[in-house]
Amino acid sequence: MSGDTNLLTELIEALRCLPGVGARSAQRMAFHLLERDREGGVRLSRVLGEAMQRIGHCKSCRNFSESGECAICTNVSRDASQLCVVETPADLLAVEQATGYRGRYFVLMGRLSPLDGMGPQELGVELLQRRLAGGEIREMVVATNPTVEGEATAHWLGQLARAAGVRATRLAHGVPLGGELEYVDRGTLAHAFGSRQALED
Repeated sequence: MSGDTNLLTELIEALRCLPGVGARSAQRMAFHLLERDREGGVRLSRVLGEAMQRIGHCKSCRNFSESGECAICTNVSRDASQLCVVETPADLLAVEQATGYRGRYFVLMGRLSPLDGMGPQELGVELLQRRLAGGEIREMVVATNPTVEGEATAHWLGQLARAAGVRATRLAHGVPLGGELEYVDRGTLAHAFGSRQALED
């Protein structure tokens, strides 16, 4: 096998590190870059290399950031009395794009999952406790996903907030807007029914 073929194989294997990319998809990507978009491939290589070197974590919220603190944490117009706790940077982005929330964030970079080696230390418990104890935060919005691990993480976060004298709230889960009851899965419907609220006049 020639050196060129070895390099091609290495490129295809490297592309497989991306989520959802199998052997076929990686092969198509590699061939596309080599046949039709070498300039794009060079740019991808440069930006990817720079991103891996320069993007770290914000020292206040643990979100991805090129500098010591991210743009949200340094924005003085954000409400410092509210702290929304999310599992991942993707969840933070979803909240930012879909809601009018104007508080601050804390990114766990995971959720409690002992089998995966994710405990309180891995989720940044010491930094979170320091922020809660600072006296500035009045409400912690728990925005973990409604999975078994997400619910366990939410319970743990609630305990941390109460210990610091901070009010903890949880995102509502239930029937999706525009959904019909007969098509909603049983777990979601049971949760929505159990969390029902009084109708306001």
